[in-house]
Amino acid sequence: MSQTSQAGPSNGTAVSYTPQMRVTKESYTNPLVAQGDGWTRSLVQLAKTAELKKHALTLQVHTAHILSAHASLDEKGKALQDVKEQKNRQYRLESERTRLLNCLREVNEDRDKVDILETTINKECDDLRAKIKQITDGDYAAAKHDVDMLRQELGQEPLPSLQHMLDEKNAAYLRGRRLSANGESANINTNKKRMAPTPKPDEIPATGETPAKRPRGRPRGSKNKNKPAGTGDEGTG
Repeated sequence: MSQTSQAGPSNGTAVSYTPQMRVTKESYTNPLVAQGDGWTRSLVQLAKTAELKKHALTLQVHTAHILSAHASLDEKGKALQDVKEQKNRQYRLESERTRLLNCLREVNEDRDKVDILETTINKECDDLRAKIKQITDGDYAAAKHDVDMLRQELGQEPLPSLQHMLDEKNAAYLRGRRLSANGESANINTNKKRMAPTPKPDEIPATGETPAKRPRGRPRGSKNKNKPAGTGDEGTG
C-alpha cells in the first residue's frame, strides 16, 4: 500500500510535468501575433528605416566615388592647361627661333656681300694705286721734267711737287668740312633762339622796363593817404 501510494504521487507528478513542458515548447516555436495597428506601424517604420540606411550607405559610396572623380578631373584639367601653356610657349620659342635664324641668315648674306664688296674695292684701290704709280713714274715725271726745264730757262720757278699739291687739296677739304660743321652748329643755335618763348605785349610795359613787384601787405593808394593836403598847392604856386 505504501508502494502504491508512493507510486501514485510519482505518477501524478509525471502527468503534471508533461503539460508544462508542452506549453513551454509551443511558446518558443509559435511566433507572436502582433495585436493592434500601432505595432504594425512600428514594424513597417523599422523596416523602412533599415532600408533607408542601406540606400543612404550606397548613396554615400557613390557620392564619394563622384567627388573623387571630380577631384581627379580637376587635376587632369590643370595638368592639361599646363601642357597647353607649355605647348604655346614652345610655339612662341619656335617662331622666335625661326625669326632669329632668318635674321642670322640675312646677317650672313650681308656679311658675304660686304666681304665681296670689300674685296672688290680693295682690288680697285690697288689698281688705281698701280695706275697712279705708273703715270707718276712714267709720263708725268717726263712731262714735269720738261716743264720745269722750260720754266727754268724762262726764269720761272719750277712747279710744286705732286705730293705738295695733294697735301693742299686735303687741307682744303678738311677746312671745308670744318666750316660746314660750324655752319650747322650756328643754324642749330639760331633755331633754338627762334623756338624760345617771347613775352606777350600785355606783359611788357610802355617804358620798356620790367614792372617792379609791389611789396606784399601794403594796400593800394596808401602813400597818397599819408601825404598832407597842401603839398599839391605849393608846387603850383
